[in-house]
Parts: sequence; C-alpha cells; structure tokens
Amino acid sequence: MPENQPSPTAVCAECPFKNAEKLCMTPGGKHPEACPTLNQKALFDAAMAEYATPEIAAFARNASVQEGAGYAGRDKGYAAVRPFTPRLLEIAEFARRMEYRRLGLIFCAGLTREGKRVGEFYREKGFEVVSAICKVGQIPKEKIGVKDEEKIAIGRHESICNPIAQAMLMNAARTELNIVLGLCVGHDSMVFKYSEAPCTVLAAKDRVFGHNPLAAVYTLDSYYRYLKEPTE
Repeated sequence: MPENQPSPTAVCAECPFKNAEKLCMTPGGKHPEACPTLNQKALFDAAMAEYATPEIAAFARNASVQEGAGYAGRDKGYAAVRPFTPRLLEIAEFARRMEYRRLGLIFCAGLTREGKRVGEFYREKGFEVVSAICKVGQIPKEKIGVKDEEKIAIGRHESICNPIAQAMLMNAARTELNIVLGLCVGHDSMVFKYSEAPCTVLAAKDRVFGHNPLAAVYTLDSYYRYLKEPTE
C-alpha cells in the first residue's frame, strides 16, 4: 500500500477464504484487498510492543498455553485433536497458571442459583471468591432516569443493575481476575470499563435461549428468520 494512504477498515468477518487458506493463518496465504494482516504492519508492531510488557507477556502466553491445553490428542496430529475442557474448568486452570488466588464473580440476579454454584466450584478449586450481585446497592431505577413504564415490573420498586458498583467492589477487594456471569447487554460493558482486574465471561445473558446467544445465529435462516426483519 502506498505511504500516507489510510489503511482500509478491517472487515475480517467478510473474508471469502477458508480459514486454512487465509493469510492471517497461513504464511503466503490468500487475502482480500482490505486484509489488515497485509495492510497494517505498524499496528501489529504496536500490538507486539504491548505484548512485550512483563504483565501482559505472562497473561498472553498463559492464555495461549491454556488454549492448547484444552485439546487432547495433539501428539497424534491435528486431525486427531479433540476439545475436552469446558469453559468453567478452563477459567480455573488459567487462573492457576497465572498464580491468582482471589477471583471476582460478577453475576446477574436472574442467575442467583448458578452464581452460588459457580462460587462453590471455584472455592472447591482452592480460590478465594469475592462476589457481587447486579442489584447491589438497591438504587431505584428512577435515579438514572428510567420511567415507570420503562421498568420490567411497572408500578413497583425496581433496583437498577449496578455494574459500576459491582466493578468497584471487586476493585476494593483487589480481585485478580473477574468472572462475568449473565449480565445484561450494556451492563457487562460497564463492568469491563470500570474493572481494574482483567475480566472473562463465563456466560452471556440470553433470556430466550437459556443464555446461549449463538442459538439465534444457528437458526437465523430458518426458525428465527424474523430476526432479520428491519429494526425500528
């Protein structure tokens, strides 16, 4: 690409090539004109400089090691590789690789039962668990400008989901890794913004599909094709 010409915006989701053929995965591989792997070397140099910092270097390496450790049969060749570690356990294994002792659990009130069991699981694995439910603080929704008719339970008190306070509670407790469980869209984003410790998601909320958002994607061209209709 000529110097001083802006790099095209990355649109990797629109790449027409199979993964095994892509430039980002195979030296000398194929690429569309807008391929960031081809066009944005300076950006990748900057990213590598971040990976070189001691704290990030250990985190990045252990994340990649954990990725590989989740598969069996690697010694038999790629065709024999099989995943065998669920995410619930992977989080514990990664935290142990990082030598973390204190985990944060930031969960939705709608997953109280699951939150209790998750907390027990990680304590049984030897971790200290600090946990915060989304409704912590009992702040009325009216305090952030929500009208009564905009609430779920119209005509009743409804506490806000309080992700900023959840993150602050974790910060005060000096958690080393925060596990996010089933927060609402947007509320999870605020946890990521305000948390001082790195965060990982155990489950993403989807009230319709039992917290499996990809179910809508799998059926987008069949049973849930109506989702593609124009949004008001």
